[in-house]
Amino acid sequence: MAIIRPNSQAGIGMTSLRTRERMLVRLREQGIKDEVVLSAISTIPRHIFVDEALSIRAYEDVSLPIGYGQTISQPYIVARMSEILRNGQPLQKVLEIGTGCGYQTAVLSRLAKEVYSVERIRPLVMKARGHLRELKCINVKLDHADGNMGLPQIAPFDAIIVTAAASHIPQDLLEQLAIGGRLVIPVGTDEQILFLVERISQSDYRQTKLEPVKFVPLLGGVS
Repeated sequence: MAIIRPNSQAGIGMTSLRTRERMLVRLREQGIKDEVVLSAISTIPRHIFVDEALSIRAYEDVSLPIGYGQTISQPYIVARMSEILRNGQPLQKVLEIGTGCGYQTAVLSRLAKEVYSVERIRPLVMKARGHLRELKCINVKLDHADGNMGLPQIAPFDAIIVTAAASHIPQDLLEQLAIGGRLVIPVGTDEQILFLVERISQSDYRQTKLEPVKFVPLLGGVS
């Protein structure tokens, strides 16, 4: 398998730059304006993050299954959440809740100085590590843990992104935001809304409802 995989990816690789360019055109048409985010996305080959049977669909604007009941988010959502998180400013220390296959993590690695990512499903942690190693994302640290708890030992973070839908905004994550920091999180069960939470002071936060989204649920525990 290790021998034939590069050959099977080669045909995709020959067209991936072109398909990524078309994806960027589509993202701009969908309203993504941050050229730093678009540039970061252009450097990440999305097809390596999905099963080979799905690689032909890797650059479509759809979420795709990655196993264990999880999905890789559609390119628009990755770009949109990254743009909101960045807010036109360089990112320093970022926490991602829900590594999944590592695609959003890889994009963040191009946008931030340090990325800490938490995933509750061990086989996905192992998959993501392989992908991130292949792309030489050396500024990323992965942790197999319950994302609801965040990483208090490493906080505060100037940005936190959650890639699964929570029933409510976890207090632990709010407390791990630096003052002036931004949290982007989908909230809801049947109907989900993307929220931006900004920490104004030690005790004050500002919440903004952004747009309807659809994510897998944020679960507790590890597996």
